[in-house]
Amino acid sequence: MKISLKSLSASLLFSLLVYSTLISQEHSGQKKIKFSGDAKFRFEQDWNSKKSDGSYREDRFRMRFRVRAGLNYSPNHWASFGIRFRTGYYQKQQDPNLTIGDGYHEFESVPIGMDKLYFRVRLKSFDGWLGRNTFPFEKQNELFWSDHVAIDGLYLSSWQAIDANWIDDIAYSGGIFTMLNSYGTFNDKSLIGIVQVTTYHWNKRLSIFPTFYFFNHMPDIPDGNESYRFNYSIFQLGSKALVLEHPRITLGLDLYRNLQNYDDNTYIPDALKNQKSGLVTSVVYGDFSKKGDFVLGAFFTYLERYSAVDFIAQNDWVRWDYSAQGNTRDGRLTNFKGLEIMSGYKITKRLQLKIRYFMVEQLVPYGASLENGNRIRLDIDFKI
Repeated sequence: MKISLKSLSASLLFSLLVYSTLISQEHSGQKKIKFSGDAKFRFEQDWNSKKSDGSYREDRFRMRFRVRAGLNYSPNHWASFGIRFRTGYYQKQQDPNLTIGDGYHEFESVPIGMDKLYFRVRLKSFDGWLGRNTFPFEKQNELFWSDHVAIDGLYLSSWQAIDANWIDDIAYSGGIFTMLNSYGTFNDKSLIGIVQVTTYHWNKRLSIFPTFYFFNHMPDIPDGNESYRFNYSIFQLGSKALVLEHPRITLGLDLYRNLQNYDDNTYIPDALKNQKSGLVTSVVYGDFSKKGDFVLGAFFTYLERYSAVDFIAQNDWVRWDYSAQGNTRDGRLTNFKGLEIMSGYKITKRLQLKIRYFMVEQLVPYGASLENGNRIRLDIDFKI
């Protein structure tokens, strides 16, 4: 949907009133309403991006931004209601960032959508919510599931302490979800089922989170342009280890395997039928916990075509999309291997810089040539 300047001004005024209420309640010690907001400003350069026919996309420089605002109301210690709005095209869940000069102007409307609206219960070791929310399961990157892809449904989780030398806690979580949109990506038969078990070891220096994802009746191309629908049954073995605390060094590993057999699917090309495995490894120095923190990280990715749902995964690494199939918004972010080098600096408690470099190459060509690409991004992030 689009919000007019008048409506946007009213929304901003309402947000200021909510924020004032928050301040007054914080002084009184109640804190029943909490306001949150953030803004991102991005400078991005793409180059050396080859198409499947062997020609190259034009090098591209963009200036982009994203704004989010939300509130959480807790009538008591165990229940809460949440809502959040963000800029971005509502048919493009993977990427809410808007390009300056892309179809709107200074005094015209900016596309705004809602990515959170839920009722949540947290009582002792139980946690659950109903409605629309961001991805609630344990993960350490966006290469399988973008942070911006919201899901609608029911989520439940519970945890318990374990009296053992080698394990601290164990958590169980699961849910049934769909994605509400106006473009036909999901139909009446589509759903997502997720089950995860997370164990924490050695004073929580190591976490292991095997996860099973079932995607039912998913389209080969999103937003109503599909040629056929099929299922994914993906098992993930994820782990994260704190190797050193001072300086802080963490290692990450994710393994993916789609258990579906596509041999009898006549729509899927033979060269892609067994492209069902994935690997993501990472090493990160530092974190963004306080002012003055510096972070340096490297991520290697190898994702075959059906190791993830390509229009739900991240939209950061490369500029491949479904424009040739009539969809200019959603990215196709599997069937590639690549490297990301990231560094960042936390200037203040609320302001940080992050620069990311991506180098990507396709695994199986869709035409005469393998696609590839290079990208560098500078992000300026501010939180209220």
